[in-house]
Amino acid sequence: MASATDDDAQHLRLLSIFHYIVGGMMGLFGCFPIIHFVVGIAALSGAMNNGNGPPAAFGWIFITVAVAVMTFMWSVAIAIILAGPKLRDRTGYTYCVVVAAVECTFMPFGTVLGVLTLIVLMRPSVKAAFGVSAT
Repeated sequence: MASATDDDAQHLRLLSIFHYIVGGMMGLFGCFPIIHFVVGIAALSGAMNNGNGPPAAFGWIFITVAVAVMTFMWSVAIAIILAGPKLRDRTGYTYCVVVAAVECTFMPFGTVLGVLTLIVLMRPSVKAAFGVSAT
């Protein structure tokens, strides 16, 4: 039968892999606003202008919102992906806890992964493996 530390090591390895997967999915979903970005550029360039096109503010709003959403989503995706090797190597305990808490806000996959990560990270044996006091 596997010991608790073997189970912890297996759980951390699996969580590390799933952080790569969820981070990749988040990065992919962060590409969806590219459509809005292209519409904004088309509005500014006059490609949508067939007589009386939308005002320039329309294009700038689309571009600004798209860039903001893409930047946010890609930043979170990078943070999630960076948590993968930290979990595997048992470093950056606080970073992993914060990323897991942030993941909980992204339904449904982030919530599941975040909750499971927090459950594993709160175990005293896992805290010890990270070199954090169990108190």
